[in-house]
Order: sequence, then structure tokens, then C-alpha cells
Amino acid sequence: MEVPEVAGVHGGIQAENATLDPEQRDHQAGWVSVKVEGSRFAVERSLLARCSSYFCALFRSGMIENHQDEVHLRGGVSARGFLITLAVCRGEVPTLSEPDELVEAVECAAFLQVACLVQHLCDIIDTENCLLLYDAASVFGLHTLYRNAALFLQDSFDDLKEAAEGSLPPALIEYSQSLSPASYIAIGTHSPSVEQLHDSFRVVCYLDEEEGEWKHLTDLPRLCSTSLAGVAVLDNCLYVVGGVYGYGKDAVDGGFCYNPDSGVWTTFPGPQQPRYNFTLLGHSGRLYAIGGEFQKQIISSAENYDVETGEWAFIRHAPRPVASTACAVARRRIFVCFWKPPDTTDIYEYIPVKNEWRLETTMIKPQSYGHCMVAHRDNLYVMRNGPSDDFLRCLMDRYNITSGQWTALPGHYINSKGALFTAMIRGDSVFTVKHMLTLEYTITEGAWKPRRQMKGFPKSGSLWTCLLRLPKMGPVSPQLGADGKNGGTEGLGGATSPQL
Repeated sequence: MEVPEVAGVHGGIQAENATLDPEQRDHQAGWVSVKVEGSRFAVERSLLARCSSYFCALFRSGMIENHQDEVHLRGGVSARGFLITLAVCRGEVPTLSEPDELVEAVECAAFLQVACLVQHLCDIIDTENCLLLYDAASVFGLHTLYRNAALFLQDSFDDLKEAAEGSLPPALIEYSQSLSPASYIAIGTHSPSVEQLHDSFRVVCYLDEEEGEWKHLTDLPRLCSTSLAGVAVLDNCLYVVGGVYGYGKDAVDGGFCYNPDSGVWTTFPGPQQPRYNFTLLGHSGRLYAIGGEFQKQIISSAENYDVETGEWAFIRHAPRPVASTACAVARRRIFVCFWKPPDTTDIYEYIPVKNEWRLETTMIKPQSYGHCMVAHRDNLYVMRNGPSDDFLRCLMDRYNITSGQWTALPGHYINSKGALFTAMIRGDSVFTVKHMLTLEYTITEGAWKPRRQMKGFPKSGSLWTCLLRLPKMGPVSPQLGADGKNGGTEGLGGATSPQL
């Protein structure tokens, strides 16, 4: 007996793995036949119980369905939606572009309570599907997808305003506009010293896009160093770890965390291996510190910091010693550049669940390496040296993690004093900054196109940049004092979501 084909699903769903012949599997231990519309799917019970709260409750309920060889899903689930669900549960990454596919996936995620499918839908939110996913999430009550789509709409409202007002209920637009947009943040280079030099650089600023200029957000704690430090954002908190201080470039042992909702700086332990000039990134509740230097030696050790437990733990060493390397998170996957002089840039993926590094791809360009890497949708954009090893006229290459294909973007990108290396992506926009100019690009299929110019950062020197969501009423004033103690207030409440 053949399983009926389900039209419309494409982009890498392995149908031969997602659906199996019921006559072969129905009576095998651990398998159940799931009937959806006119199709039957033979699926492992353990897979359904692990990924779907609905099936987990069903199989543990003691109801008669728990002992039957076939479960019939009526209402709330389409065959195509169930096929998409199975693909995601098996670790596949289906490409969903048709409106009906997206709605059926949302419907199935809600009815069967499939967290991994909800996460996949959050990962693929973009300007093409944001409004549809936002509306569908509100209809089917998927709160996580609903909020993520609302935040994306807030960040991209200038581009989506007309379409949103023509297709969404006013309450959805109102809720999205009540949320805080992601603001572009720049941090000056500060290194503590007994003479308290460079204190004018102890500044964190945010870009006021309406006025086109930089404004003060907070001061770095006096003992915090951003010189050769690790800087990252995790769950809308800014983390500064390590760095150096003094004329001898001694490593800072400790980290600082800034919560924009309360305006409070707090301290936390530094990595077990003292390091500076390392890569720090935030992902899924953890900070990852990769490579760096210690006592003028480049190292390959790596650690992660569990924010919930407050503890650092070593992970598998990086493939080779590396310092201040480019990294990005695309589709919830961690990618890191490793340069092999003079012409080779290897991009490795670190896979947390397996604690392993896997070579994803290699870029070979004469006298060139990946200075900076950012992620947009399922693309990695790598900025590298231009002609004659000129990093002030960068070339850019795009790697698609879904297709595994490289594309060289045409033309040069003016990289005045390293501004391009500060790139941060919000929606379909890229923000870059140096002391002379802040430049926003729009990402198109074939290039980054300049969109608007604003004032540069008011201090010269190296900069760290990131994105933070600031309170709607503006920056909060409490800060960490020079003694390292908290000076806090209670966190500020958020906007109320309309009834789902």
C-alpha cells in the first residue's frame, strides 16, 4: 500500500523518511499509523511523544487510543501540515514559502503542540512571510511565534507599514508598535588603569534613528574593559567578558552584564581559562568564548557560560588556535571563521548538542580572509580584503547554508577605517558605523545597497556594536558604581498583548 503524495511541500523534506509504508510498519513495536485526511503515516511513537505535547499526553493518558495501532486526527491538522511537522521533528529544514504551507504548519504546530516546529517558524520569519505568520499565530494562539513576528514587524515597520495596514487587524499593528524596536548600540574602547586614562571612552551609546545621531545610553563600569574583550548580546542583555588592562595587558578576570530594562550593571565570573582577544557569542541561554590569547599565545580552548546556573564549562577545543575570529548565528546554528594563511578561510559549525566542530565550507581567495561575518536569513555574508590586500575596499561573498553554494557579490564596499566590520543586521537592514559616518544598507538579492546616512559615533578608535531593545520611554539611569556594586531599580513592565 503506497502512502498518498502530499502536494506543495518542497525544499528538502525527505518524504521517504517522513512517511513510511503503513503495511510494513503498522504492526511493528513502537510504531503507530496516523491517519490525516486521506493519507496515512507510519511514525515512531517515541518521535511523536518527544516532539509533540499532544501525542505525549495521548500516549500516557491510558485512553483507548494509546493501545490502538492507528490514530485518526480530525480537524486542525492537514496532511501537508503533518508532513511538514514530521520533517522538522526528524531534524530536516524544510523550505516553506507558499502561504497555504505556512498556515497549515502554524495550524499543526498549535494543534499538536510541537515546540520544534514553532521554533522553525520563528527562525524563518522574514519580510515576505511576517504578516502572514503574525496573523496566523494570533488566530491559532501560538504565543511564541506571535511575539517573534510582532517584534520583526516592529523592526521592519518602515518597509511593511503599507502592507500591514492593508492586511492586519488594527489590534495586531497596535501591539507590534507597543514593543521596543532593536536599537543599534556602539561601545567605545576602554581599558582600566590606575591613572584612569581614557575615561571619556567609557561610553555606551544608542542610535536615535529619528534624529540620526548617537545618544548616551550608559557608562561602562570603571573596572570593565572593552580592550580585546568579548562582547555579545544574549536574551536582550549586553555581556562584556575579559579584556585587558594596564600597560602590561593583563587579562581581566570577570565579566559584566547590562540589563537595558533596569539600567543595572551586574558582575559574573570570567572563563576558567583566562583569555583576551577572543570570540564571544550568545546563543540559547549560553555564552560561548572561543579561542583568544593568553600570555601572548593564541589558544584553541573554548568554554560556554550557562546564564541560569552561573557556571563556565569547557567544550571541545576549536579546530585550531584562533584569535578575534568572525562568527555568526544563522537559523540557530553557530558558524565561526578560521583563517589558514594566506588564502583559505574555513567556516566551521559548532554543534552544541553533540559538542563537536564540523567543517561547513571553505572559501579560497588570494591574500584574503574573512574579517567579518554576519547572517541574514539562511545566508552568511563574509567581508574580506579587496584588491591588493586592501581591507578599506572590501569584497563580499555570500554562502547559503541551505544550498551549500557560494556567491560573490559584485563591486567593492567602502570600508572607511573598518566601519564595515561593525555590521549588524536588523530585518533587511545592515547598520555600520565609524566616527565619521553611520551608514544603513538594504540587503537585496544581489548586493547591499546604501539606504541612508547618519552621524558617526562621537569617539574615534575601535568600536563594538550590537543590537538591544531599549525601554520605549528611553534609557533607564541606574548604573553599576565604580565599586562594582549594583545600583538598581526594578525591571520595567512590557506592553500588554491583545487577547489571542
